[in-house]
Amino acid sequence: MKYNFTDIIERQGKDSIAVDGFKGFPAFSPKKPKEGFSLIPMWVADMNFATVPTIAEAITERAKHPLFGYFEATDEYFDSIINWHEKRNGVKGIKKEHIGYENSVLGGVMSTINSLAAPGDALLLHTPVYSGFTNIIGMNGYKMVFSPLKKDENNVWRMDFEDMDRKIKENNIHVAVFCNPHNPCGRVWEKWELEKALEVYKANDVTVISDEIWSDIILDGHKHTPMQSVNEWAKENVVAFYAPSKTFNLGGLIGAYNIIYNKRLRDQIKAKGAKTHYNEMNVLWMHALIGAYKPEGHEWTDELCQVLTENINYGYNYIKEHFEGVEVIKPEGTYMLWLDCTEWLEKHNMTQEELLNKGWDVGVTWQSGVWFEGPSCIRMNLALPMSKIVEAFERMDKYVFNA
Repeated sequence: MKYNFTDIIERQGKDSIAVDGFKGFPAFSPKKPKEGFSLIPMWVADMNFATVPTIAEAITERAKHPLFGYFEATDEYFDSIINWHEKRNGVKGIKKEHIGYENSVLGGVMSTINSLAAPGDALLLHTPVYSGFTNIIGMNGYKMVFSPLKKDENNVWRMDFEDMDRKIKENNIHVAVFCNPHNPCGRVWEKWELEKALEVYKANDVTVISDEIWSDIILDGHKHTPMQSVNEWAKENVVAFYAPSKTFNLGGLIGAYNIIYNKRLRDQIKAKGAKTHYNEMNVLWMHALIGAYKPEGHEWTDELCQVLTENINYGYNYIKEHFEGVEVIKPEGTYMLWLDCTEWLEKHNMTQEELLNKGWDVGVTWQSGVWFEGPSCIRMNLALPMSKIVEAFERMDKYVFNA
């Protein structure tokens, strides 16, 4: 490979909650390991690989200029986004005016919800559900109605379209929050699934907010289908959010963008941020995105997906072979594993919290599924060099599941 995904990079003291903890929300982040065990960061969705060099080069080149005054996004910025989506997903017809800035995907999701609904209104989401959705939606006073994903006869996560339709009607829902690909389950939805979901949304006059931040991290030959690309109704009624932050590990630089073809929706959502002036782009983030979306970024992302596929396959196979009573479905996208420990916990008369602590004690800093509406589940990040993946699973084998 051209790029390095094997080096162990020391991150302590380098502004990383993955290794230094989340002081603002201590209940959310793992405890420090016991003496004698190093910390292996496997919780927050944050990679432990050096990103593509063109990002730092772009930031450094801009930082050489001594002035950082007010600015407007450049044509190069918009062209970078348009070309990225055309090359990776075959999406044509995106124009500069279709692209809007958001400080974060979650902030954009919330701006959109506030544009289309009022506190107290009900929204549709799928469970397991990304904890960021439930945090912001709940804190802003909206009612969350969950439609659980189901496992089919081939152990594949699927939407329950009848359940979706029934709950939308019963709760008078007109806004749905969707995750494509899905976090934490890792489903890369097939086009026919999106078509059927859109039929339900269209029949009930539901505007869809599609979080597609994971759309570049696709594993093992699967293919991402942007929800807006499915049909003309979707193009006009789906608000899509993207960011290079998951793909290139740029969460600390702050920034995301939306693609909205419908002018009325675009104006409504833009107004929520524009009127308060909170939603302002950082000039260094703009240059970071331009650096990320260069040809080298495409090449780096392709290599990253190969590495993550190998990591996921290793973790999945190890669990199936060594951890009896732990159920895991191989993800098709993202770099997260979703472990259902229900059977193992019952067999060992242990709580999920006790199991989590056993891992944390030996430096395996996985994450509670409670935050994702999975009370007996654990979410695990495998975006680390393979040597650390192997070490983590050996610790789980020796000290946790088979102790």
